[in-house]
Amino acid sequence: MTGKSPARLNMTIWHEAAASPPENPRSKLIPARSEPNLAHEELTLAELFKVAGYRTMHFGKWHLGEAPYYPESQGFDINIGGTLWGAPPTFFYPFKGEFGSQRELRYVPGMEWSQPGDYLTDRLTDKAIDQIEMFRNEPFFINLAYHTVHTPIEAKEADVKHFETRVKEGMKHTNPVYAAMVKSLDDNVGRILAKLEETGLDKNTIVIFTSDNGGFTLPHRGQLQVTNNAPLRSGKGSLYEGGVRVPLMIRGPSWNDDGTVIDTPVVTHDFLPTLAAACGLEDPEGETREGINLTPLLTNNTELFPERDLYFHYPHYYFGGIGTPTSSIRSGNLKLIHVYETGTSELYDLEADPGETEDLSAEKPKVVQALYAKLEQWLGEVDAQLPSSNPAWDGK
Repeated sequence: MTGKSPARLNMTIWHEAAASPPENPRSKLIPARSEPNLAHEELTLAELFKVAGYRTMHFGKWHLGEAPYYPESQGFDINIGGTLWGAPPTFFYPFKGEFGSQRELRYVPGMEWSQPGDYLTDRLTDKAIDQIEMFRNEPFFINLAYHTVHTPIEAKEADVKHFETRVKEGMKHTNPVYAAMVKSLDDNVGRILAKLEETGLDKNTIVIFTSDNGGFTLPHRGQLQVTNNAPLRSGKGSLYEGGVRVPLMIRGPSWNDDGTVIDTPVVTHDFLPTLAAACGLEDPEGETREGINLTPLLTNNTELFPERDLYFHYPHYYFGGIGTPTSSIRSGNLKLIHVYETGTSELYDLEADPGETEDLSAEKPKVVQALYAKLEQWLGEVDAQLPSSNPAWDGK
């Protein structure tokens, strides 16, 4: 949304976790403090588009702060569904319910005129299509952030039954409810693309499809394991590839349209400078962002795309022992992960070993030293917050 890394913004975990008590006797470290709200001083992609005369619309998951920091205050003309909560209380009508041990009432705003049996992913698409039709003759920017395929793992009964008949012994993916949620996502993305084609807007509209993290690999509410990211290691809440490598598909009127596959790794904060360049938006903060313009990759001018290292910073714990406080750097095919609990680093060759099964750190200590020095320098440059020793740790 800003073209800046979460570490630079000091927003490295979601709102509720940022506000939780830091000292846990079961944790060796106190996680770094994370800002719960996206500061209004930050220039957002929506604000860039709005200044340029675009209609700006947000649908779905927001997760960037409390009510004073909702999409309406960050450059969006319309907000349907955006709250501080990352997960809806339920995917079914009336899209509200009690959540957590405090039995907090949660809801999805903007779902008026819904009916019993309605499914949230379908309704968000309905709302987005209505706006596309209404503003088809004006420039618009839509941030359609489906909650799907987030917990709670809920799907339409007919779709679940369809996938129940397809589960076979030995399959890696065995959760028919999750499969049905993926089908719903696919169907609804198809509806958006069909609407763009119906209106002729596909000829001058850029579409980006991606995700914010890898698949959630634990069971949910006593159900089956949600999903499996194999051959990638681990999942959501981890800096292993299963947690950070996600699908990315981009199409635009002046870009590659032949299904070109690009293997250059990029990050989501590249979207702001890419869209700003493609749409001719004035970006007064362009030099202060880590994100870079992807246009050379999208127009087969790869020689114009700069070589760079990618950095990730997650100084927190995650459910079920999946993630501990870590930072990582990817440099070419090499990836170093620094584990703060042990003070040690792991090294992987992602070209030869995308599943990160063979730690090369003992074989290549000089490479580890060089990459860690780069990582440490970057953490300092962005003023990244680090975990600290936990005096309450019980040693278990």
